[in-house]
Amino acid sequence: MIHKRKLIFSTMIVLFVVSSSVNADLELNQVPPLAQLAGEAGGRLDGTSWDSSELEGVVHILMYVDPDKVKVNEHVEEALAKEQYPSEKIRSIAITNLAATWKPKFLIRKILKGKQKKYPRTTYVTDTSKVLVEQWGLLDDSYNVLVFGPNGNLLFNKGGALSGADVENLTAVIWSKISN
Repeated sequence: MIHKRKLIFSTMIVLFVVSSSVNADLELNQVPPLAQLAGEAGGRLDGTSWDSSELEGVVHILMYVDPDKVKVNEHVEEALAKEQYPSEKIRSIAITNLAATWKPKFLIRKILKGKQKKYPRTTYVTDTSKVLVEQWGLLDDSYNVLVFGPNGNLLFNKGGALSGADVENLTAVIWSKISN
């Protein structure tokens, strides 16, 4: 009986870990369902709304980040910076999941405004209601990296800490789309 309970418990843990690392709501090569961050749900730092229909025209790298996990993928940010992609073919969007942190929201917004000045080509957005967690199935309390093609289709989606192989795949996917 005890062995059976251990087996059930172990199985439940494995299922939880597997389900929490899979982003099942988004499909590769498909345009995701429209998601909007506006008003009480968040938006750009200047108060205007943001929605996923803006993920068209060029390749977009979207980082969806819990403020408590910003260092998890610093190596990814460094690798992307080293690639020196042509700025006319790529844009970056940093969406901060404010609902995932205990840190004061006003302080995070102040930090983000400083980053917006330092990196004007990046669009900084806040999600105060976990909209992308609920609508797209992104990992909560995590660091998600997504890439969208010029048509808005999803090309890459990984939550959590990216491995070296993940980073190589990420940069290869981006180069393949901007080289066309």
